[in-house]
Formats: sequence, structure tokens, C-alpha cells
Amino acid sequence: MTTTLPLWIEAVVAVLLVASGLASVIAATGMIRLPGLFLRLHAPAIAGTFGAWAVALASVVYFSALEGFPVLHTLAIPLLLAFTLPFTTVLLARAALFRKRQDGANIPPPLSRG
Repeated sequence: MTTTLPLWIEAVVAVLLVASGLASVIAATGMIRLPGLFLRLHAPAIAGTFGAWAVALASVVYFSALEGFPVLHTLAIPLLLAFTLPFTTVLLARAALFRKRQDGANIPPPLSRG
């Protein structure tokens, strides 16, 4: 089964996929260039989230045009990422902070004075 789609739909899908790839390259560059774990946590946050949304939207546009009705189940992936990514980021940051404090570093100092 070979179905041809209009050129404008293929162009929208292509732009979204290229934008996702660029966001992944930006996130990877930030992971390589930034000096410490705490700074490296920020690099993939926005770029990675944008990349996931761009791929999901490209999938929605393509398969909706192919099927002839809205195909929205692919949006479950970026929604799941939007809910779980902040929790895993906080857990990684707290684990790194705990390890730094175990090594004797006082950055950032604890909130309690005791």
C-alpha cells in the first residue's frame, strides 16, 4: 500500500523531525561542554523535552493525514515524559548533592544550622 501525502504535510513533518534532531544535538553539546553534573542537568531539560514534543507532533500530523482522522495516542509519550522528567531530575540532583556532602563539600550549605 503506497499512499502519497500532500507536499505540505510532508514538509511539516520534515521540519518537525529536523527541529527534533537539532534539539538533540544542542542537548548533547550541552552535556559535553558544561563542567559539572548540576549544570549538565539543565542542558537536556528544555532541548530534550522540545525534541520529544516535536517527534510526537510529527507523528500526529503524519498518521492523522494518512488515516484521515486525528491520531492522538502518540502524545502519550511526551506527556509521560513531562510528568516523570522533573521527578527524575530532582532525584538525580539530590543524590549528587548527598554524595558531594558525603565527600566533605559544603556546596550548597544545608538549610538547617544544626
